[in-house]
Amino acid sequence: MKIFSRLRTRCGHLNLKDTLRNNVGVRYFSSEFKLWSQRIFSGIQPTGNLHLGNYFGAVQRWVELQDSGKDVIYSIVDLHSITLPQDPEELRSNILKVAATLIACGINPEKSILFQQSKVRQHTELCWILGCRTTMPRLAHLPQFKEKSSALKDVPLGLYVYPVLQCADILLYRATEVPVGEDQVQHLQLAQHLARNFNNQYGAVFPIPKALVGDSHTSRLRSLRDPLKKMSKSEPDPRSRINLTDTSDSILEKCKKAVTDFTSALTFNPEERPGVSNLITIHSLLSGKSPQEICNECASLDTGRYKLVLAEVIEEKLKPIREETVRLMADPVYLKTVLEKGSEKASLIAEETLLDVKNRVGLIAL
Repeated sequence: MKIFSRLRTRCGHLNLKDTLRNNVGVRYFSSEFKLWSQRIFSGIQPTGNLHLGNYFGAVQRWVELQDSGKDVIYSIVDLHSITLPQDPEELRSNILKVAATLIACGINPEKSILFQQSKVRQHTELCWILGCRTTMPRLAHLPQFKEKSSALKDVPLGLYVYPVLQCADILLYRATEVPVGEDQVQHLQLAQHLARNFNNQYGAVFPIPKALVGDSHTSRLRSLRDPLKKMSKSEPDPRSRINLTDTSDSILEKCKKAVTDFTSALTFNPEERPGVSNLITIHSLLSGKSPQEICNECASLDTGRYKLVLAEVIEEKLKPIREETVRLMADPVYLKTVLEKGSEKASLIAEETLLDVKNRVGLIAL
């Protein structure tokens, strides 16, 4: 039992008896018997406007984790966004707009670390070190690379190696949990693999991050124009998604144009009626009512009239978020200050990890 008396956390020493009294999931043992404090990391790209899929798949959960008192770090991952060409002025604006929208949705910079990825240089340094331990075949088999590269004649190197940067984002903060959608699980598995690989050679440097996989309905809202696809910022047709900052007129128009089917009755059947069921799912997530309750309440409506009801429900939810985002965007100095302060906090944690890593691999002279 002597080994347990030497266990440490970032908060200090703990004995085994005290450790076992903690709630399950609050502290984690690695294979080397090191004890890690719970920390949650996640990031979002500043490409395009945040939409309902982003809100229910990520942002709402981020706020819940923050408000439950967790140690949370959230990043606007602008380095990931430039894996494909971006207009510089638009990117600059989007970074601030994403920050404003996150704050409007409930992210509190006093409770969370909210920062801009490119302001913390340690991300790219750790990415290089981890990249030297990653094989090309493993990266080539990741599904998002296959999807994004399939339409490109010349594939940028950044698109190929960005999963390694994702791993660096997570491991740099020694995150124990990462909220992810189902389509990101394989990328987290790469982070787990690299953490184990590094630990096996150099000792207990990283915890093995665990996936916090969201509910499939909340994390994969469907496109309003093609319900066989998920709602996405990258979809060319802007009518495919409801943005968190859409005006009431835009919301109404997008709901009216949402693809359904030729059956007028309102029923929830995702397999056979994906379009109508997607609208009901959005309604359910916004209202807290079950899909069946919504079908019962709207039984007298055909799908055309139901779309008008849904538009009102969406507008009621998004109006305060839209108005607060507009207010915050009118104060760019405040937003830049929030991101600067967040980046300073993140840098302190990141530098501690990176120094440990560089020392272990022999990059720091003794």
